[in-house]
This record gives sequence, C-alpha cells and structure tokens, in this order.
Amino acid sequence: MTHFAMRERGATIPAAGHVRHVRRRPVEGLLALVAFGVALLGFMAAPARGPRLAGPQLATAATARPLPPSLNAYGSLLAPPAQRVDPPLHQPLTSGMLFNVVTGRVLWARRPDRVLPIASLTKMMTALVVVADSRPSDRVLITPAAVHFTGSGVGLLPLGKRVSELALLYGLLLPSGNDAAIALAQHVAGTQAAFVAMMNARARQMNLRCTHFASVSGVVDRGNHSCAADLAVLARAVLDHPLLATIVASHSAILPFPIKGGKLFLYNNNPLLMSGYRGTDGLKTGFTTLAGQCLVATARRGPTWLGVVLLHSADTADEAQTLLNDGFARRS
Repeated sequence: MTHFAMRERGATIPAAGHVRHVRRRPVEGLLALVAFGVALLGFMAAPARGPRLAGPQLATAATARPLPPSLNAYGSLLAPPAQRVDPPLHQPLTSGMLFNVVTGRVLWARRPDRVLPIASLTKMMTALVVVADSRPSDRVLITPAAVHFTGSGVGLLPLGKRVSELALLYGLLLPSGNDAAIALAQHVAGTQAAFVAMMNARARQMNLRCTHFASVSGVVDRGNHSCAADLAVLARAVLDHPLLATIVASHSAILPFPIKGGKLFLYNNNPLLMSGYRGTDGLKTGFTTLAGQCLVATARRGPTWLGVVLLHSADTADEAQTLLNDGFARRS
C-alpha cells in the first residue's frame, strides 16, 4: 500500500495569539541590519566547493571581524544603484529580502527588521538543533504527543515504535510535519519546553535579535516570531549543514518506515521546487492564518547563488520568482 504524507496546511490561530508588531525607530532598523551584516560576514570567506559551500561558522557580534565600509549601514548594505534590484511585485508584501547567499550582500529589502510570526519557518531552527545534539542514525520513540498533533504532519507515525531520525528530518522539512517536530524535540531534550529553550539559546548564539521561539513547530503564533534579516542568516546556517542542505533540496523522498508497505513517501511543499523553477535548492515554507504565506527559498545558477525571504506574502511562488528572476538577470 502506498502512503502519502499530508501537505502543509494552516492551523487557525485565535486573535489572542497575535504577535505585537514592534515599531522600531529608524536608528534601530539600521542597527538590526548591521547585525545582519555581521552575521553574514562568515559567508564572505566561504569558497565554493562542489554543489554547496562548506563555509565557516556564522560570525557573532563577539567574534566577527571589523565591518568593511560596504556593511556599515542599511543603505550601503544594498547593491550600488546601477545593480540594485527593483522588481515590480504584483502583490502586497509585508516584509522580505533578496540576498546573495555566498557574499551575504542584500540586493533588495522591504522592512527586513519587522518582527512577524513565522509559522513553520521555525522548523529551520528545529532541524539545526536536532542535528547538533543527536545523530541521524538514532531511533526516535513515537510518543502520544507526537501522534496527537495539530496542523500539518506526516500523519503516519506509529505510536510506541522507534523510527529513523533521518526519516523524521525529511518529514520535518519536506511536508512540514508538526508530528515529526514533536518526536524529534522529545528525543533530543526530553520535553518540548526544554527543546524550545535550546532553540532560543541557539538563536542568541547566532545573534538573531528579532527571533524568539515558543513552539518546536511554529504552529503557535504567540511569542514565535522573527524577521527577514534573521531568517536569511538562519537559512545560510541550514545550507552550511550538508545533510540538511540535501534534504531541503529534495523534491521528494522514499524512506524505509515501520508502516504497512514498509515505505514512507514524502513530498516537498516548496512552491519553487514544485513548479520546477530552475536552480532551486531549498528551503522552507510556512503558513498559519496569522502569519500568512511565508517562504525562505534559494536558487543557484552558475556562480550566482541567491536567497529570498518572504513574510506574510500574498503569493509566495509569484513573488519569489519575481525577485529571483530580477536578481539573476542583473548578475548575468
């Protein structure tokens, strides 16, 4: 019998879960983007090696080298006017960013430091903490909490059995399984609350100043938020990990699994991968009623590797392609 994982669907969140939008003064906005430039400095020294980069650890405020003049303020973070991306977006976009994955250079931004709920983009951090504190060969116990999940899920996790952590990582990042997130969190930290504490500690280590997590999956909006600048840094950290980079670039996966038929079929929700957008190699989708459509996506063409972050988008597929097309055209 063939089993199909559920595609990501939104969990309706009551209005009480609304994250208060932080209105920052202009100076605070500049400082947030300076922090983004600091964190992305690590990319500047990463040489291209095969299909992906194996760059150094992300720089933090404590370890980064002095900022070069091109990264000293919001205005100079953007490309020079002659190369500046100015795509004609057809839909309203609350917040977003287009950036060069290799150099960290911001090519276009709209309110990149605005704090917003991020839905399942949360799972990028979930995956990073899991691979840092466990092994893909681990066998993960499926608990009642993992089976009785809400929102999107793999939907086929066998209660009381142990399953491959690798399969759960695919289930976490392709169909955006909240059940996989719960199982992995409990395996690594014992409880979901303890795992969330690990996620927030990692965010502080990475100097992600807009970011705070309240759940392991992103299904809860209240207190679970970030901004485009932070998410660009988080995306690069995912791409720096060879296993995670392989997973997020996968259109689909067929994995051994202790269910009837013995195989689990998983499909990626990334709209660029689904539509066959050329060069797409990641990364993660998200949706709740409050967060709206969210997307972090990356694509590579020749030596040019671009990433896009979209928060509360009207049409992630259209807006991501518009931004990436413009970015690639101006660098050809």
